[in-house]
Amino acid sequence: MAGSRRVVVTGVGVISPLAIGAKENWKALTEGRCGISEITRFDTTDFTVKIAGEVKGFVPETFMDKKIIKQMDLFIQYAVAAAKMAIEDSGLKIDASNAERVGTLVGAGLGGLHEIETTHKEYLRKGPRRISPFFIPRLIANLAPGQISIIFGAKGPNACTVTACTTGTHSIGDAARIIEHGDADAMIAGGTESTITPLCVGGFAAMKALSRRNDAPSRASRPFDLNRDGFVVGEGAGILILEEVEFAKKRGAKIYAELVGYGMSADAYHITSPAPEGEGAQRCMKAALTDAKLNPNDVDYINAHGTSTEFNDTNETLAVKKVFGDHAYKLLMSSTKSMTGHLLGAAGGVEAVYSVMSIDQNILPPTINYETPDPTCDLNYIPNHAIEKKINTVMSNSFGFGGTNGTLIFKRYAS
Repeated sequence: MAGSRRVVVTGVGVISPLAIGAKENWKALTEGRCGISEITRFDTTDFTVKIAGEVKGFVPETFMDKKIIKQMDLFIQYAVAAAKMAIEDSGLKIDASNAERVGTLVGAGLGGLHEIETTHKEYLRKGPRRISPFFIPRLIANLAPGQISIIFGAKGPNACTVTACTTGTHSIGDAARIIEHGDADAMIAGGTESTITPLCVGGFAAMKALSRRNDAPSRASRPFDLNRDGFVVGEGAGILILEEVEFAKKRGAKIYAELVGYGMSADAYHITSPAPEGEGAQRCMKAALTDAKLNPNDVDYINAHGTSTEFNDTNETLAVKKVFGDHAYKLLMSSTKSMTGHLLGAAGGVEAVYSVMSIDQNILPPTINYETPDPTCDLNYIPNHAIEKKINTVMSNSFGFGGTNGTLIFKRYAS
């Protein structure tokens, strides 16, 4: 990050369709497992899309007091749980001595859609007296960082980013800049989402954005493959603990990686389609490289946005080739959405966790279901099997509806 205050990652917490917990996610990810299956949250009889990346086995009481669970929609529960895991992983103790210097910036793309749908049904059946007093607090997106700050006592900057599928990436980048500018010494940052609901699945299906490979859920998300037919909705949360480097070193924290670059841009083109040749994505990646003071050749691996849609994968590939030139064919690139599905507002947070773990563990996750090469997608997407490789620099891309783009660059920490 530009400026004198360096920002490092000291803790990670993740919930995804693959597993609950960073170690469990990493094992599943590097083994090339898929977390996509038939939808169980609602009756899909009348739906053209019957598959999603649901989180399995989540028990909220494991992570929070039973009394407060009823105050939260599932997306908030995921955020609190992932934050708890990240805080514990970092060893950060939030107390009276530092609480005002620890902030929270966690976003959600759609917020409490499940709460809205179920409460509206109850209202139609039994009228306004049956609306819960927790209805509004359960659905507002900023109650994810709000509940985290209340539960863990973080009294520093508190905010919520809502930028569609770029939410998690923007949240982490914006949180890093808060530290860089001296407004906090540590930030709990990332994205969360839980919208596997009739309206969400039905809405994306109406746009023809989703895969209809209902007979083979684990093979439905296939980024960069010629036979891809759309993305798969997923859910979960990904949280990083970001700290100013001296603050982290003083308490002897483990450092996963340094966050050295952050870029943002707008396509200013279309509400859902990416700009031709990923023009906005190009500017976003270039901005992150400039912020990091790195040359394109310095990047070893890209955790791609890679949604498994026709236009995204082609345009992201073109953008990478424009930005990296000949180096595009030397660097490694993969889409972990092939295994998790697209976690919408949580995607950037979860993929940031995977990015720093790639540096820490010296393993690069694969793009599974890559069977038939697409001539328009001709880079090395780490097909089907993880690669053991020591790398120093990782780029993580997120691109959202409305033409909003975000890129993070993480680097192996060196004092």
